Amino acid sequence: MKRKVLPVGFLFMTVTLVTAGVIFLSGCTDMEQACDERLITVLSPAISSPFVERVPLAPRTDTLEGKTIYLVDMQWGGPDAGYSVFEEMQKWFSRNMPSVKVVLRRTQNGWMGDDPALRKEIVDKGAAGAVIGIGG
Repeated sequence: MKRKVLPVGFLFMTVTLVTAGVIFLSGCTDMEQACDERLITVLSPAISSPFVERVPLAPRTDTLEGKTIYLVDMQWGGPDAGYSVFEEMQKWFSRNMPSVKVVLRRTQNGWMGDDPALRKEIVDKGAAGAVIGIGG
């Protein structure tokens, strides 16, 4: 039984290798073309365009006393993931800087979306600043 299995296995392997070689070389006139067809494209992460024009940061306020600041939770990780961090910040301001009005808000569209209404509210209310981010 073993004598019959070995020649059949050898024959199967030979046919497989010959078929693979024929498939590999078929349709190509030279080896360079055959190699080009089997390569993958790799993109370079290097920046090919110039940097955008830099805009200076807004000037700092001298003091927060008597001003309004917004704490904006972007809801990364869900609506309750980091909200408690902003609540703690609000409590800190009420204990340590009671003249600062702190408004706590969540973005409507989460961390991936824009919230033009909230941006408009912050500007219209004349806020001295906003802490926008995630907590937790």
